[in-house]
Amino acid sequence: MHNEFDTLLNLLGIKFKNPKILQQAFLHRSYLNEVKLDMASNERLEFLGDSVLSLVTSHYLYNARTTDAEGELTNLRAHIVKTQSLAQAAKKLNLGKYLKLSKGEELSGGRENLQLLANTYEAMLGAIFLDQDLTVTKEVVSRTLLALFEKELRIGPPKDAKSNLQELVQQKLKVSPHYKILETRGPDHAKQFTVAVYIEGKEMGKGTGLSKQVAEEQAANKALQQLT
Repeated sequence: MHNEFDTLLNLLGIKFKNPKILQQAFLHRSYLNEVKLDMASNERLEFLGDSVLSLVTSHYLYNARTTDAEGELTNLRAHIVKTQSLAQAAKKLNLGKYLKLSKGEELSGGRENLQLLANTYEAMLGAIFLDQDLTVTKEVVSRTLLALFEKELRIGPPKDAKSNLQELVQQKLKVSPHYKILETRGPDHAKQFTVAVYIEGKEMGKGTGLSKQVAEEQAANKALQQLT
């Protein structure tokens, strides 16, 4: 019998022992609320996948970038393990196609929502880790995510506004900028974050975006405009 995940499993190069775990990775909370099914959503798998992804990526970078200091490794990991990057990997695997969403999420473009796709990628990794093992999960991460960052893995991540602000403030004042979420608005599929950046307790810039990273980048950009 044809399995709805056959194409995905071929891309991943694995065969699930327990297909129900993979199915759970694509069950969005909104769908379960709408159809009133007494089942678990993909949120717990997302939690597990997030931790597994951090471990796998850290281990890979530790071995691949042998001369990098802790801060450099942290910056490169943050560049790879962020919403936009995970969503990019999810799109290449067409994960949005398999999501079970409520009608509302569907109509509002949930299958293309970057945060939702990134969460689904993490939930899928959680399912793979549970059903297979860490070695298989490492191989999947390497093929589906790390392969997208060959240049960065060779020469390091491009400098972003947050990194530039950090260096400038450290150099001038010997302190670090501090970011704080001021507000979150909107439904889960389109949550908007407003973030401010503070230097020595003074607000230096605000930013708004559909992820904390985007909002922080905007805030850092505005702070840089004031300082340079």
